[in-house]
Amino acid sequence: MKKTSQSILPLIRGLFGLSFLVFMLTLFVGALVISQWTLSGSSTPDQDLQQRAAENKTPQLPDTRLIKDEGIWTAPDWSTVDSEPNAKQIEYGKELIAHTAEYLGPEGKVLRISNGMNCQNCHLEAGTVPLGNNFGAVAATYPKIRGRSGLSEDIPKRINDCFERSLNGRGLEPESEEMQAMVAYMQWLGKDVPKGNKLPGVGIYDIPLLDRAADPIQGKSVYERQCASCHGTEGQGLKTPSGTAYLYPPLWGPASYNQGAGLYRLSRFAGYVKANMPLGATYKRPLLTDEEAWDLAAYVNSMERPSKELSGDWPDISKKPMDHPFGPYADPFSEEQHKYGPFQPILAAKNENK
Repeated sequence: MKKTSQSILPLIRGLFGLSFLVFMLTLFVGALVISQWTLSGSSTPDQDLQQRAAENKTPQLPDTRLIKDEGIWTAPDWSTVDSEPNAKQIEYGKELIAHTAEYLGPEGKVLRISNGMNCQNCHLEAGTVPLGNNFGAVAATYPKIRGRSGLSEDIPKRINDCFERSLNGRGLEPESEEMQAMVAYMQWLGKDVPKGNKLPGVGIYDIPLLDRAADPIQGKSVYERQCASCHGTEGQGLKTPSGTAYLYPPLWGPASYNQGAGLYRLSRFAGYVKANMPLGATYKRPLLTDEEAWDLAAYVNSMERPSKELSGDWPDISKKPMDHPFGPYADPFSEEQHKYGPFQPILAAKNENK
């Protein structure tokens, strides 16, 4: 028995030594991995975002809301739509907004009248996102007289404006099934908004003005850092796997919006991206500074895109917005300044004329 114990003892010591060696090796490898995670900025999602932001030279912004949540417009609960007498029509309207190209694009199964973009490429999540160019104010504010046409416009006219400008196509017949479905959907979205009211969060963020002109050259740098990964280095967008619609829309070129679209105005584009872009930004936590948003808008809208006959727009030229980039004007400022700013002198002149 004593001989057996003596023969086993070296084996036990060997096993203990091997276990200790494995333990120390594990500690060393773990420390090495942790070190590599720390160096690469990947130890946590927050650290990864901070590292990527540092590499992009994008300033870390505070978690600041662009508007207060009190009274902000929110879309009705979609699960309640079945209780509506025209539920099927509303559902079809939402489908058309979300998947416009499938029904009305270059290879549309109903009509072929638009450029392949979906309405929700610009009106996020079928027009339901606060400050995401939503439809919250449509039912409450139309019909109304619009300065761009000088006429009283109803909802179908406004929808067709988007088809002709943002979708660079042609309009629908006002009495068509598709038009009536989209109108029904927009009316349902705004059913709880009192007539004539415009609640916080509807439409697009009213971004503060710069004290300088927006700079397309600086905007190009912003685009390359923050936008090209989704919208392409040439602004061509990214199509869905089917190739018939866009997951991320083209921002310039022949398949994008024309220069009659609302987003061709710098204040509209800058306010839109400030509250919604790049991917992950919201009005509660914007990821671009005001300067970056304005410069980005200047760059994107300096690029080539389809044209549209605009001679009928703004019959009263005194009502042209500060950033409408086509003359003639009721003030002495150039088209260049009306497009890129600075806009304060233009607004001051407008106020003096009033």
